Amino acid sequence: MSERPNKSVFDKKYSKKSQKKEIWRRMKKNKLSIIGLVIFCILVIIALSADFIADYEELAIKQHGDIRLQKPSKEHIFGTDQYGRDLLARMVHGSRISLGLGFFTTGISLAIGGFLGAMTGYYGGIFDEIVMRLMDILLSIPALLLAIAIVSALGPNMINLLIAITISQIPGFTRIVRSTVLTVVGEDYIEAARACGSKDFRIITNDVLPNAIGPIIVQGTMSVAKMILLAAGLSFIGLGIQPPQPEWGYMLSEAREYMRDYPHLVLIPGIAIAISVFSINLIGDGLRDALDPRLRN
Repeated sequence: MSERPNKSVFDKKYSKKSQKKEIWRRMKKNKLSIIGLVIFCILVIIALSADFIADYEELAIKQHGDIRLQKPSKEHIFGTDQYGRDLLARMVHGSRISLGLGFFTTGISLAIGGFLGAMTGYYGGIFDEIVMRLMDILLSIPALLLAIAIVSALGPNMINLLIAITISQIPGFTRIVRSTVLTVVGEDYIEAARACGSKDFRIITNDVLPNAIGPIIVQGTMSVAKMILLAAGLSFIGLGIQPPQPEWGYMLSEAREYMRDYPHLVLIPGIAIAISVFSINLIGDGLRDALDPRLRN
């Protein structure tokens, strides 16, 4: 009798491992998603090792008037900007801010939206009506316009930018989580768990969400790219990261007046934004195909 629980636990762990292996096997078939994963891993490694690649204070922040607006060379691989700051150093440290914003805001908005979506999808009733009508009001406002309004009201800085982007993305996560929970909440195994006396919180965390995790993961992956673009857009119009902190969107904004004579000042941060967003979208497409049960064969 004492061996049965251990066997059950072992079977669960083995089943989860086999599911992960199967998802990875299907994802590997999508060559573009693997390319996107490799590119994204390189970007993450660069962001994590930014301090080892270039000194933040000396190269990315400090102004050097005698070497301003230099074109790419051996000393400055990407050249220097209008203040004599090394563009490579600013790009490397800017990747930490841009990618960090994407991940952090996605995590917070997914946690809040996921909680609201799970509660509304599981319980329904008047709570569902109130929450979803509030989400509909927020969804009726374009995400960029809502973020602009929030940052304008609170003031442009890092914290307010995080708040604005997070609030603008919560409704989307709430709706996607609610819809996925509704597809599984009426299944027989959920009714069996209720009949066995399991508490609602345990049913939601152990039975409902794990079986609805596929669309949530895909939505979260795509949202990282959307957050990077949104943060870059706000910084571009002066409502995001403030100088002298390096951020790709603000670097684009600063370089606008020099783009004819020094196009590399615009091309380099623009290409970085495009590559990061493109790689994340490729990963999201691969995850969508790998997690879709209709495409298992």
